[in-house]
Amino acid sequence: MIDIKLIRDNPDLVRENIRKKFQDEKLPFVDETRALDQMARKLQQEADELRAKRNKLSKEIGALMSQGKKEEAEKTKEEVARFAHRLEELELQETQTATALNEKMLLIPQIIDDSVPIGKDDTENVEIERFGEPVVPSFEIPYHTEIMEKKRGIDLDAARKVAGNGFYYLTGDIARLHSAVLSYARDFMIDRGFTYCIPPFMIHGDVVSGVMSFPEMEAMMYKIEGEDLYLIGTSEHSMIGRFKGEMLREEELPLTLTSYSPCFRKEKGAHGLEERGVYRIHQFEKQEMIVVCMPEDSKMWYDRLWQNTVDFFCSLDIPVRTLECCSGDLADLKVKSCDVEAWSPRQKKYFEVGSCSNLGDAQARRLKIRVKTENGTILPHTLNNTVTAPPRMLIAFLENNLREDGSVAIPEKLRPYMGGKESI
Repeated sequence: MIDIKLIRDNPDLVRENIRKKFQDEKLPFVDETRALDQMARKLQQEADELRAKRNKLSKEIGALMSQGKKEEAEKTKEEVARFAHRLEELELQETQTATALNEKMLLIPQIIDDSVPIGKDDTENVEIERFGEPVVPSFEIPYHTEIMEKKRGIDLDAARKVAGNGFYYLTGDIARLHSAVLSYARDFMIDRGFTYCIPPFMIHGDVVSGVMSFPEMEAMMYKIEGEDLYLIGTSEHSMIGRFKGEMLREEELPLTLTSYSPCFRKEKGAHGLEERGVYRIHQFEKQEMIVVCMPEDSKMWYDRLWQNTVDFFCSLDIPVRTLECCSGDLADLKVKSCDVEAWSPRQKKYFEVGSCSNLGDAQARRLKIRVKTENGTILPHTLNNTVTAPPRMLIAFLENNLREDGSVAIPEKLRPYMGGKESI
């Protein structure tokens, strides 16, 4: 959600931003929002004037009664009653208009950063930088589920019987590896000064609408039937929701947090061949990083966040690259975003393992998160980034650490979490 003042004062900028995101169907929303805003202000002005008149007349009634002017007092009471009736009508109209205005504004995308490349979809994302040397070994790399099955580490058939497609059982050393990666990710972020959190795994609907757009919600979120609760698709949702309606102090910022959670996603849409196995699933676990900061610091924190993920993967001998998301690939609340992709020796290409996003003041505005400063009250900026999200991350790990004899090397950083094992 953008500032209503921007729509009032610079509608052309808002329209141009919509065009950059290739969402021309939303162009009429700008004029519709301006019209609703004008109506809301007109209704408020009339209501304020009526309240002032009503209050003035109410005071006159007492004076008239004390002077014995009962007839004049009764007429004044009738006029006050008419004002009260009209105020009821106006307040109802104000509520209806404010609701319509808010709903319309939720559909207008956030103003993207000037540095974002213009493109229609993820096929036009731009590679920024590569880290580590991608290697294609001389031996064949099996599909990741085959590697896991040879280690007796996965059972997809049993999971289908229990929960359906998109779920899994991990067992033995593969399950241990899964937990080890998350534990290492937790400590990796703590060592970088982030505070470790375990948040609620369900959130109310008003938090959902505060942290993401409606299309995202429809595509991702599972709703608990009969309750105002949704399973989180990422811990970012409940972590940012924690500050809903709060007035933060400038000296508290930045808030740098790292959170663990299971994640639940519908994953609507077509699934390609490379999305079988545990690449695209309905349930997974993730270590996330979240920052709430002053607006002038958000660009700096954005660079630090994606660099954390790059450093994490490189410490496990997994080559990665960063991709700048183009305008058409940005969700409506995002100002800027980049993906971190890991090298797949089997596919001989990179694939997404994390995403870093700067949401500007969009989430803060929706959730009414404010910061008290010497110069008044402002909205903070919020950012989030994936540290790691196994089991998808395990695909990259297994492929990049697989040896010709079928064993999997355990990098030195991970060995303390694997009981000292050097391979599995």
